[in-house]
Amino acid sequence: MATEADFLEAGSEPRLEQEARKGQSPWVDSYRRLVSNRAAVIGGVLVIILVLMAVFAPLIAPRTFSEQVLVDNNKVPGWILSVFPSMKGYAPISNDYLLGADYVGRDLLSRIIYGARVSLAVAFVGPLISMLVGVTYGSISGYFGGRLDNLMMRIVDVMYAFPSLLFIILLMAFFRSTLAKPEPGSFSYVLSSLDTKMGGMLFIFIGIGATAWQTMARLTRGQVLSVREKEYVEAAHAIGAGNLRIMTKHILPNIVGPLVVAETLAIPTYILTEAFLSFIGLGVNPPTPSWGAMISDGSQVVRSYPNQALFPAVALAITMFAFNFLGDGLRDALDPRLRGTH
Repeated sequence: MATEADFLEAGSEPRLEQEARKGQSPWVDSYRRLVSNRAAVIGGVLVIILVLMAVFAPLIAPRTFSEQVLVDNNKVPGWILSVFPSMKGYAPISNDYLLGADYVGRDLLSRIIYGARVSLAVAFVGPLISMLVGVTYGSISGYFGGRLDNLMMRIVDVMYAFPSLLFIILLMAFFRSTLAKPEPGSFSYVLSSLDTKMGGMLFIFIGIGATAWQTMARLTRGQVLSVREKEYVEAAHAIGAGNLRIMTKHILPNIVGPLVVAETLAIPTYILTEAFLSFIGLGVNPPTPSWGAMISDGSQVVRSYPNQALFPAVALAITMFAFNFLGDGLRDALDPRLRGTH
């Protein structure tokens, strides 16, 4: 027969767990929810693998991305013939290339590995520009309000009215045409030289950065409007804290969660934009490898050599899925109220 002590002992465990949870930081709770999400963990692991692959590309890749062996053009390994039996009879076979070679004898595997650098550069630089510009712009608009808020948001509305992708295409076409042969010593020459050294990435960053901040500015403004009348903000005003201190020490730390989640979910869009620009010839400069450019080259021979388009497409899809899974996991972890609503 159970005694009173047994009931007290049994009831003490939930109380201890509740007290332990009360003492935990919200960030610790968010981390635990994140690691309990299998899809998010898989996405995070894939992102880490892609980052390591991009950083250590010279050590991992069998060859350099620009090395051409013309006599090996369009060669495929033997195992691909079992996947695509229609290639038997005309496809040159060589097991020196794990995924095959392209139309000028460049190793597809090496170019896919090096191509991760381009996609991941966009995946991290795009959100960085968006956060720097959008958060600053939206914070000023939402915090001060009034006519300034109205004017700043009308500017965002005007930019929203123009399709972002079309704007980037026009911007890239302008850069590529006007800065093709700049005068030495001019600012255009400096930009063109820097873009050449970066393999054509500079203008892609500028194009994406010119449009990526608009959504972040709107989201930041809404978040600032929702917290600027909170008690802790009014208390900061009462003790004489300046506007800059209130924004950086009291407001931004309390709204950073939704902003990080939004940018994580936007990363696949940036990657897809870069791939599309490279696909239509407005992306990176040859021979810098980009998955979009490789898909474009492979699409021209997709009926004869499908491996040349398939493998970079798979790499692009895996990367976008990884960031999508990670973004969804962060959203569930930082705001569990949204769990199961998407």
